[in-house]
Amino acid sequence: MFLKQNTNIALLLCCCMLSLPLSLSAIPIPVHGHFTFNGNEFAARDFGNQLHSLPWAVLHPKKVSDVAATVKHVWQMGPAAAPTVAARGHGHSLLGQAQAPQGIVINMESLRGEMQVIKGKSPYVDASAGELWINVLHHCLKHGLAPKSWTDYLHLTVGGTLSNAGISGQAFRHGPQISNVHQLEVITGKGEVVVCSQEKNADLFHSVLGGLGQFGIITRARISLEPAPKMVKWIRVLYSDFHTFVRDQERLISAEKTFDYIEGQVIVNRTDLFNNWRSSFNLEDTDQANQFVSDGRTLFCLELTKNFNPGEEAAIDKEIKSLLSELSYIPSTMFVTETSYVEFLDRVHTAELKLRSKGLWDLPHPWLNLLVPRSKIQTFADGVFGNILTDTNNGPVLIYPVNKSKWDNRTSFVMPDEDVFYLVAFLPHAAESEELQNLLNQNRRILNFCDSAELGVKHYLPHYKTQEEWRAHFGPRWEIFEQRKSAYDPLAILAPGQRIFQKSISIL
Repeated sequence: MFLKQNTNIALLLCCCMLSLPLSLSAIPIPVHGHFTFNGNEFAARDFGNQLHSLPWAVLHPKKVSDVAATVKHVWQMGPAAAPTVAARGHGHSLLGQAQAPQGIVINMESLRGEMQVIKGKSPYVDASAGELWINVLHHCLKHGLAPKSWTDYLHLTVGGTLSNAGISGQAFRHGPQISNVHQLEVITGKGEVVVCSQEKNADLFHSVLGGLGQFGIITRARISLEPAPKMVKWIRVLYSDFHTFVRDQERLISAEKTFDYIEGQVIVNRTDLFNNWRSSFNLEDTDQANQFVSDGRTLFCLELTKNFNPGEEAAIDKEIKSLLSELSYIPSTMFVTETSYVEFLDRVHTAELKLRSKGLWDLPHPWLNLLVPRSKIQTFADGVFGNILTDTNNGPVLIYPVNKSKWDNRTSFVMPDEDVFYLVAFLPHAAESEELQNLLNQNRRILNFCDSAELGVKHYLPHYKTQEEWRAHFGPRWEIFEQRKSAYDPLAILAPGQRIFQKSISIL
């Protein structure tokens, strides 16, 4: 039966390369899921909405064996005939990273399966890579547990964020999501299903974490958990001086007793800031706050949370007051609210629903995410904020530090070579083509400044057009990255949208 199934898939894929997709619709597909050859426009676009590449076919798998059999037959077709294959999660890529031009896109969301939570001294959850993090959260909460590290937006797939890094305001303490994984199930570019961890097949384990999909398709992950709190105290304070702002952030991420979530935001030429916040936050001193006038200045917002459970509020308020007393924010600008743990973690989805209602969610998103060494962050701020960046009305600009000690340098992820570095994320949207071009030009000006000032900046969610640029991105780590590619995906079948390797790479 398996031999017959393999033969039929091979015939299907060969036909796919030689014939028009319409001629394939009558051919039986011997997989538990199914292929589609029409109506695949969703796989030709992503959240960035700038690059659009239509695949020949989309696989909607129901079992891991569907993915493995498909990739294996692509591998067996050899370098001359083999199409490329891209795993697509929730489609939140920015520049076609999950697309496969005239290849096969695997719709990983259709691979969702049962989640299993194991309690004990080191609790964990086993989840399909096609599962959304928001669903993982809700399932784990039934057991009083939750993952330790998050992204700001939870409607992303497990495999998607683990293929990049997964960074949010908890990363200073727990590291990124790729630092909180015990085990993975991976399908290599040869169609092999491999279970890997720190102890077993460790090189593949470290390769695929932050590996941009180059070495294998993650199909399942074992994720570390911790006891989940019920409630969150959510605080925002403002600064007018950048040096003071980053000094306080660095103090907080190095302290033993500190907040549970720490992020910053740059606010340039925003006069409606207080009115936007008033609806959901309380002002500590309304009279003083009403006297505060931004006057179009560049301001810096420090966003903090402290988790707690019912009955702990008095103790938590006392601890927060003590922590805040050590900071030098503008006293009249403290906003505080109290919300559930789930509502805080899913806060971006709330904003998404509002943007969707206005038709603003599916616009182009020319985002730029950078990792800036701590020693260069002041130079970066002087050159960019209020100079190149003249307003933040098109979308937020995040900035917050993380501790490198919480990251595993054996993974494929590339970061600055300093103990502390900052994530700086420019997250605008463009309503018109002229606006998009202006934002792209702004991104280029920022990158040109970083290069000319020799800041040692690294891209997060990188996108380059040439292999030479990728070589520069990886620096001394390029050699091991290339060796891993040759070992696990020698035909360069996987993740063509990243534009790192061409299919001419030799087979070892």
